[in-house]
Amino acid sequence: MRRVAIALLAAGLVTASAAYATPAPRLALASLATLPVVERNPYVETADANADVAAAFARARTSHKRVLIDMGGNWCGDCVVLANLMLLPEMKPFMARHFEFVSVDVGRFDKNLQIPNRFGVKLDGGVPAILIVEPDGKTVVNPDNVSALEDARHMTPQALADWIAQWAR
Repeated sequence: MRRVAIALLAAGLVTASAAYATPAPRLALASLATLPVVERNPYVETADANADVAAAFARARTSHKRVLIDMGGNWCGDCVVLANLMLLPEMKPFMARHFEFVSVDVGRFDKNLQIPNRFGVKLDGGVPAILIVEPDGKTVVNPDNVSALEDARHMTPQALADWIAQWAR
């Protein structure tokens, strides 16, 4: 475990505060090559992103959980991989326990950009882009790591789970 944390820290995937974060569930899946693809189109292209984000923050004010905003597109392989990883039997209850989750379709960087802009974030680093926001709707917890998972399909499942878990409380 210590070697993994050191390797992730060295790779810049986990911040020093991760030592105090909620541990990620241990995933049985060793490789993304065997990731079950449950959802091929995880981003609802016709969704009202403003209403969905507002609803997530309304839930967060009651639950006191952080809001995890997953921004991406159905054309993006890394986005589909990450979305399906979050649906794994080990991850789905972890996500529900620690976050109010909302996905936002950004199209080909031509839709719903008001969402990241609202938080002063530009999607220059690509997608998937993950915003972790306090229930107050103002404080972005990971402003420098929004696009850290843009190469999700080349990471290990456990590294992805660990990255998400560092923001849980």
